[in-house]
Amino acid sequence: MRPSSSLVRPNVARFLASAAVTAILAAGLGGCQTMSDVTGALTQKSSSSAAAPAIPDDPRRAVEVYGERYRANPKDANAALAYGQALRATGQRSQAAAVLEQATIAHPGNKALLAGYGRALADNGNFQQAFDVLGRAHSPEDPDWRILSAQGAALDQLGRNEEAQQYYAAALKIVPNEPTVLSNLGLSYMLQNNLPKAEQVLGRAYQRNQNDVRVRANLALVLGLQGREAEAEILVKADLPPDQAAAKVTALRQVLAKKQQRADK
Repeated sequence: MRPSSSLVRPNVARFLASAAVTAILAAGLGGCQTMSDVTGALTQKSSSSAAAPAIPDDPRRAVEVYGERYRANPKDANAALAYGQALRATGQRSQAAAVLEQATIAHPGNKALLAGYGRALADNGNFQQAFDVLGRAHSPEDPDWRILSAQGAALDQLGRNEEAQQYYAAALKIVPNEPTVLSNLGLSYMLQNNLPKAEQVLGRAYQRNQNDVRVRANLALVLGLQGREAEAEILVKADLPPDQAAAKVTALRQVLAKKQQRADK
């Protein structure tokens, strides 16, 4: 019999909501992710009025190319958006936010810039501001499931899980069974300490896209938190080279060990 959420100790819920879990997941289980990426990949939408050109494969080269273009004309919305995305890709989060903030001041109605700025704010941990800016990037007449999901992720980081779940539900009305939204929703339930529900939703996400590393990592964590470490480790190691598999299993065990330590206090 699987444990119900009411049987999981309250300290586990506090542990799940801590930044420590997010940091360990980002560094170990989920690959190179930002804090916002863990609870929700704040995916860009290219069909807006200022869609940026494709970023070169080398993020550092992208910073050079788009940085030069941006400095030549800071009011060029396309250049600002592409430069901000390149800066985010290389971990220069504060600079990305600054560039995109200036661009939104120059182009206050540009939804693509607002969406990019919202993502940059989430990268920096400014979740309330990110939520507000992302709301300005969204139009009820032309709903964008990516932005709805991103707003849900920001709300989860603010501890407003029930509100976050309403945004995920709205996104899923547009794209039923979209794995990235389901993954966010599953993590939201996990943050509420509703582990069986989290497993159910993350299982649906995994069935839709078994190759998404983040979905697998999130599902593995929920399984491990329910005491099913063997299942979790099998999931984490799937399709990975032995050295990478070992590293991710170690990261998972560290997360679960910290959970147990906090639950025992």
